[in-house]
Amino acid sequence: MQTDSGDMSRVVEHLAQVEGVAEDILADKQKLIDLDRRRNKTREAMRILQKDKTEEKKWICFGNMFIKVEKKKASRLLEHDFDEIEKEMSKTRTELKPKVNQLRDLEHKEEAKGFNLNPLSDSEMKAVKDLL
Repeated sequence: MQTDSGDMSRVVEHLAQVEGVAEDILADKQKLIDLDRRRNKTREAMRILQKDKTEEKKWICFGNMFIKVEKKKASRLLEHDFDEIEKEMSKTRTELKPKVNQLRDLEHKEEAKGFNLNPLSDSEMKAVKDLL
């Protein structure tokens, strides 16, 4: 009888661990979706500023505040925000890969094929273009 309760507690502990990792993965995926929406809104705002031919000050919203700033400063602020969003998305994607691998390990599945691929560097791309 003692071994049954020990086995049961290990199963419950394992399931709790799997559930915790899965929740982290879902939270990261939701974060990526939210960041992507912010990135698209920022891209839209940057495009609107580029199309605008006037040089008057523009209202922009940061957080819960509206600020009236010069067009060039507004563009710089939006570009900076866009870059920060890109960095955060990249960081989140990088952190997501080990979590997915951990979940697959906990589920006793093989590592996802092609999941750890990285883009070619500039020098590698140049070498490929030179070959072609």
